[in-house]
Amino acid sequence: MVFPFRLGLVLAVLTATSLRSDAAPAKPLHFVNDIIPILTKADCNTGACHAKAITGQRGFRLSLLGFEPEEDYEHIVKEGRGRRVFPPAPDQSLLLLKAANIVPHGGGKKLDPESEGYQTLVRWIGEGMPYGSEGDAKITALEVEPAHVVMKPETDQQLKVTARYSDGSSRDVTGMALYEANDRNMAEADGKGLVKTLDLPGKVAVMVRYSGLVSVSNIAIPLGAPVESVPPSKNFIDDLVFANLKEIGIPPSEVVDDATFLRRVSLDIAGRLPTVEETKAFLASTDPGKRDQAIEDLLATPDYADYFANKWTALLKNKREDNADITANFAFHAWMRDSLLANTPYDGIVRQILGATGTIVSNPPVAWYKRVKEPNAQLEDVAQLFLGVRMNCAQCHHHPFERWSQGDYHAMSAFFTQVGRKPTAIAGEDLIFHKRGLAHFENKKTGAKVKPAGLGQTPPEISPDDDPRLVLADWMGEKENPFFAKALVNRYWKHFFKRGLVEPEDDLRDTNPASNPELLDALAKHFVESGFDLKEVVRAITRSQTYQLSEMPNEHNAVDRQNFSHFYPKRLPAEVLLDAIDGLTGAKTDFADLPPGTRAIALPDNSYNKAAPFLKVFGRPEGASVCECERVQSSSLAQSLHLMNSTEVKGKLGVAGGRAEKLSKPEVPATEGIREIYLTAFSREPSGEELSIAEDFIVKPRTDAQDKPVDPARAKRMAYEDLLWAIMNTKEFLYNH
Repeated sequence: MVFPFRLGLVLAVLTATSLRSDAAPAKPLHFVNDIIPILTKADCNTGACHAKAITGQRGFRLSLLGFEPEEDYEHIVKEGRGRRVFPPAPDQSLLLLKAANIVPHGGGKKLDPESEGYQTLVRWIGEGMPYGSEGDAKITALEVEPAHVVMKPETDQQLKVTARYSDGSSRDVTGMALYEANDRNMAEADGKGLVKTLDLPGKVAVMVRYSGLVSVSNIAIPLGAPVESVPPSKNFIDDLVFANLKEIGIPPSEVVDDATFLRRVSLDIAGRLPTVEETKAFLASTDPGKRDQAIEDLLATPDYADYFANKWTALLKNKREDNADITANFAFHAWMRDSLLANTPYDGIVRQILGATGTIVSNPPVAWYKRVKEPNAQLEDVAQLFLGVRMNCAQCHHHPFERWSQGDYHAMSAFFTQVGRKPTAIAGEDLIFHKRGLAHFENKKTGAKVKPAGLGQTPPEISPDDDPRLVLADWMGEKENPFFAKALVNRYWKHFFKRGLVEPEDDLRDTNPASNPELLDALAKHFVESGFDLKEVVRAITRSQTYQLSEMPNEHNAVDRQNFSHFYPKRLPAEVLLDAIDGLTGAKTDFADLPPGTRAIALPDNSYNKAAPFLKVFGRPEGASVCECERVQSSSLAQSLHLMNSTEVKGKLGVAGGRAEKLSKPEVPATEGIREIYLTAFSREPSGEELSIAEDFIVKPRTDAQDKPVDPARAKRMAYEDLLWAIMNTKEFLYNH
């Protein structure tokens, strides 16, 4: 009985062998080209699974997204005495039993036994787990079709992905690629490359990732509404924004009135409300060029320098950790403010920071090196803040969404390896100097020496006497630099419009394209041609009709979130709001170590967040990172309660000599007082209805808790306090619109 069974088995094997010999031999499998993509598609080598930092998962570790294939091969084939693979019976390999959840697996079922990926793994193990040889074809390009497509809302489009190899061959890898839309509110992509658009119009990109390479499918989703007319263009910004709106069929809103414009531009450039005198003069003027002149006047004020110094010093980590930081923080803030006031070219400001030497007292930009001490941290901050490139991931592995590798990371880091420090007589203060010698980064893993080089740049020749940081600054300031100017104009665009042309504003990469690429290019070109003039960027943006569009949507453009068909209202930043409340109520907020009357936007560092609870509640950043996201712009219950009930705000309403006391004097008519409040808070006159309601409220007799009449003078003051409280709690006051 045994013999016939064995004979049948032998015959079956011989028959199968005969059949295979007649067929074309299958191409040998390659670990990098064929196996790594399967593990990546199944999420096995993600940070949440077996690519978890240092330890991996349950004793099995893979490199993130397969960027270290040689190590992965060791872990799979040789580690643990080879127990993960079993060539005599491939489908009994622990690697497959776990992935298919046949043996209990903490990550659940990752591969179906009937899937192509599973069968490929079975074949690879059966072939003896070949790694491949040095001469084997390597992937050189990834192409996605269609690369550009117009899709209607709520429709489908199947993508096709092709991998190109060094031997001229190609492979359809649509089923093995990974897909991700850069705005999931606009489009979704499933694991097979089927893209579905949602109901928001605009432009969205679907990133396609396979075997360490990325490609992008750019999708335009038109609304298709008629764009019969647009405001007359004032500059190239309008030309490009309105052309885009016509292309996707989104009609723009109307241009705002003078009052709204003056309030908007004063808050955005100077970080303050216009004064009553400024408002009256502006509204009364008939000069057709008065808006452009208002912009020039604001740019010439110290308020502009205060406001933008507040922005930049927070991003540059001008943070106080103890009292020894006071001198450095004050000096650095003053230097930045003076640079902005003098309109020092942006590339010059950056060069002074990067190449800073000496002591903080003699050269305040040195303060940056006090806070950011290690070459890796210096590289990451510089790349993110000044180039709009997030390099953090590339320290350990190839950037998952970009072309930057560990080599690129180390080459950028090498610019900072020659920074020397010497202690000074002042505790906590170092003398920064350039250590002479050839700059390089030594890869501790391989022992290789990496020369300094900008992103995508051939390493320049740097002599031992040259400071490599200045070479970096030179490269950044080149007209052809693809990152430097774009990063700045995109950051400033977001400051004025609430949303960058690229979001997030410091994540510029091929797989995260701008919503209007032509506009980003034009803005960057204009900035470079201006000599890196920061005021010119502000001037170009605020003069445009695009910036001056109403926040009120029309019947078609309410759904627009990225094409700037109308102005996107934004909550006043913490410092600006505190100053606005002080200006409205006539109160002052005192800050330690600063002259009386110092405004919140002029505070030199984060330490005042603790002293002024208002700033903390409303999200003033601590200066702990170079990310704008540290500033909280969302609303919260704590903010509402603080405005309505806090003793801090109540004290400002009733402050001695404040606006409520001044307006409650008998000689001030109620209509005059109400008009002054509206002009201060909203930069406009009250409407007839608003004036009537407020006047009735002000003159109405009042009684106390015992129902006894309140003295008319006191009653009038209480009424003004209540009116101020009501005004400051309106959205019109709390938002720039």
